[in-house]
Amino acid sequence: MGSASSQSSRGARTPLSPRLAIQLAAPHTWPAAIMPVLVAASCALAVTGYLDTAMTWLLLLICILMQSSVNTFNDYFDFVKGTDTADDNVEASDSVLVYNDVNPKSALVLAIGFLVIAFALGIYVIMQAGFIPLVIALVGAVIVVAYSGGKTPISYLPIGEAVSGLVMGGLIPLACYHVLSGSFTFLALLWALPTIVGVGLIMMTNNTCDIEKDIDAQRRTLPCLLGRDKTRKLYHGLMVAWVLAIVFIIAIWFSRGIVVLPFLALASYPLIMGLWKNLLTPAARIGAMGQICALNVALGALYAAALLV
Repeated sequence: MGSASSQSSRGARTPLSPRLAIQLAAPHTWPAAIMPVLVAASCALAVTGYLDTAMTWLLLLICILMQSSVNTFNDYFDFVKGTDTADDNVEASDSVLVYNDVNPKSALVLAIGFLVIAFALGIYVIMQAGFIPLVIALVGAVIVVAYSGGKTPISYLPIGEAVSGLVMGGLIPLACYHVLSGSFTFLALLWALPTIVGVGLIMMTNNTCDIEKDIDAQRRTLPCLLGRDKTRKLYHGLMVAWVLAIVFIIAIWFSRGIVVLPFLALASYPLIMGLWKNLLTPAARIGAMGQICALNVALGALYAAALLV
């Protein structure tokens, strides 16, 4: 049941139901798309004093669709390559093609569909804001496909954390800030540094828990190259850098938001300590992914609140 070859020999397949499609989209990972848009919208409102709420919702929907496309592409390619199995310490809802007799081509069509809808909605954004968001979106789309597809996917290389962090955590705020503020500045990329680190750590959490599996699959992710002990030290350093980036950005550019920082510390401390103690082993994978996504929500929401003050 856990291999692509065993299921490919079967005849009739289970249709890809709406429930399974949602599971492939993996809503629990959507903070990687939601928080960057929230931060960009907060920056735009703080700088301009105005926010187009309808456009903000549209941008949020587009980014969620692109995140869903990434998740579905990743599940498809990992399944057909035999990388995903039932022994990988994942919930059944997080590995649809392994635990359900669904034609993997349906997942591929779904992934492409998410991407097409996102670009179709993006036409209106381009009409309103010009071609800069289109250029950024095209770069993101190429990386979405290259992340899991091709002879040497990005997910098999030691740059996955940096690429996912920069694209989802950096390019999304850069494009959204331009659309919502009407101006393009690379300062928005600097303000997005906390989301770049946060999204990158989601990927690092997954890859660290999957070291043994990835080695067997001949992946050369950063945790595979460093080993679990060195990766955890780097992981802890990035967690500290994440919080310090928020503090310095607020202190330098949005100083009135300092009043929010004590609340940020109180809300995030238990989550940080829980994740700090997590050994990031295969058995701890489910818990670790829940912890890092919760920490992204907590730090992202309170960072946005500090920006708004």
